[in-house]
Amino acid sequence: MNINLTMIGQAIAFFIFVVFCMKYVWPPIMAALQERQKKIADGLAASDRASRDLELAQEKSAQELREAKQQAAGLIEQANKRAAQIVEASKDDARKEGQKLVEQAKAEIEQERNQARDALRAEVAAIAVAGAEKILETSVDASKHNEMLDKLAAEL
Repeated sequence: MNINLTMIGQAIAFFIFVVFCMKYVWPPIMAALQERQKKIADGLAASDRASRDLELAQEKSAQELREAKQQAAGLIEQANKRAAQIVEASKDDARKEGQKLVEQAKAEIEQERNQARDALRAEVAAIAVAGAEKILETSVDASKHNEMLDKLAAEL
């Protein structure tokens, strides 16, 4: 056998093998590779979208957190203002109640003072009558004496 003829036979067999592979083997392999490449590209795109969505969600949650903190601060401020108003209202009520109690106490004191004056006048009248009885050694009418003392007290 000749090397050239063997080489030509092998070349023809290789050519037939290459044509067979290009026609029957290569297209399914290429389709599988393209499908795999498409899946990988879709996965990477989905990963990018997910990372963007995550960033947006984090920004949104941070914004909502800031808004919630602002609202909470506003509510706390309103609560403090309301508490101050309630305290002031309570203080005003307490002042009014205290003033009322002071006025009542003054009225009671005035009433007791008047009662004490009346009692003192009655005692003075009784002592005066007793003294006058001893001095005159006679009985003086107490009702007439009280009338006379009341007249004197009214003049004073």
